[in-house]
Amino acid sequence: MTDILKASNLHKLYKMGQARLTVLKGLDLTVARGEFIAVVGASGSGKSTLLHILGGLDKPDAGYVEFDGERIDRFGAGRLNRFRNKKVGFVFQFYHLLDELNVLDNVMLPAMAGTGSLGWLAKRRSARRRAANLLEQVGLAERTRHKPYQLSGGERQRVAIARALMNDPELLLADEPTGNLDSKTGNGILEVLETLNRGGQTLVMVTHDERMGARTNRLIRLVDGRIV
Repeated sequence: MTDILKASNLHKLYKMGQARLTVLKGLDLTVARGEFIAVVGASGSGKSTLLHILGGLDKPDAGYVEFDGERIDRFGAGRLNRFRNKKVGFVFQFYHLLDELNVLDNVMLPAMAGTGSLGWLAKRRSARRRAANLLEQVGLAERTRHKPYQLSGGERQRVAIARALMNDPELLLADEPTGNLDSKTGNGILEVLETLNRGGQTLVMVTHDERMGARTNRLIRLVDGRIV
């Protein structure tokens, strides 16, 4: 398998008043295309910071990330936005769905964000079909007209996964996707991710739950900003 993602010597420090908190301390990580990797660590170990840097949502203080052999820190603002919109899908612990929109419209948001007003008029019908197909894929074909507040936690996370897949990203990044759910519901979400991986989707998931991490292709432990 070829590598899709490579992080080299990542350092990240946050200033909190007079205090300094070093979160990443020279971290290296390589992800092969088609892998499902879990990064496991306690709260505060740097898991979410790592994921945000891998997806271009944050920048390291030192080191760099390569995607398909190109350093994303060298992307201009427009290209970085396209990278985050087209190449990477994000799934977060707290869903980040918009309650004023129904489920179908929430899933379509990445397609809307990546298309101009005139382009969206031409693309909207095909985008609706794709969003409906994705919701069927995650078991929510009957919930397209519901609002997020009408769904259970597990259903909302399934909507978030469908939204992350809307633009057919090459890489899916999941930040504690089962952390806000009970064990049975969390297992159902992990089964969705496993099915996506079997279909060829590359995934990096961070979690504090080693039982969830053990079900992926490769488990990496993060302790005090370093892989051990």
